[in-house]
Order: sequence, then C-alpha cells, then structure tokens
Amino acid sequence: QVHFVETGGRLVQAGGSLRLSCAASGYSISNYALSYTMAWLRQADGKAREFVAAVRWSDGNTKYANSVKGRFTISRDNTKNMVYLQMNSLKPEDTAMYYCAAGTAWSDADSPRAYDYWGQGTQVTVSS
Repeated sequence: QVHFVETGGRLVQAGGSLRLSCAASGYSISNYALSYTMAWLRQADGKAREFVAAVRWSDGNTKYANSVKGRFTISRDNTKNMVYLQMNSLKPEDTAMYYCAAGTAWSDADSPRAYDYWGQGTQVTVSS
C-alpha cells in the first residue's frame, strides 16, 4: 500500500515563502518503476486540478508549470523518500490545495492524468 502525506501548507502573505513536504510510506520510492516521476499538483476552489512541478526520481530532472517557473523549486531526497516544493514570491493566485503524486510517464508529467497515486493534500492560502 502506497501512502503520501503532505505537510507545510498554511496561511501566508503575498510575497512570502513556504516549503511543502511529501513523505512516502509503504514502499521505497527508489525500488519501484511507479515512482519514475514525483510531482506537485494543485486545485483551487471551483477549478480543475493543475500541474505545478515534477521531478524525475532517477536523475533529478525537473519540469515546471509556466505560472510557477522561477518562483517554485521541486526537489527530492532519495535517502528519506521525501519530495519538497519550495515556494517563493507567493501570489494570491497560488492559493489552492496542493497534492503530492506519483506516476510513470515523464513525457506526460504536466498532465494530472499521468499520476496513479495521490496524497490527501495540504492547503496553501496566500492573502493579498
């Protein structure tokens, strides 16, 4: 059984920073093909879930949505089975539930449909 637990979300003022963490349990990320891509996605109230950032577990290669490029950084820690999202220069439009997810298709990493396993999410609220 695969579990992801996201932490770090909270209320923050515009221009501030947050670091989200995703802890994987139930399996070792490095041992399974399903963990080829780890990603953060988000969903704002009344909107569809959207891709934020992804990291390829094998080599650390990354992808970002244009809306967060230059402000957010995704990283992974192979030894701790952790994935992080450092978010700087936050904007009110970044307000959403942020989810950690795992999938196999790096080529489709920017599509929410590429992900098979999801966490429960952590709420990020950015006030203006």
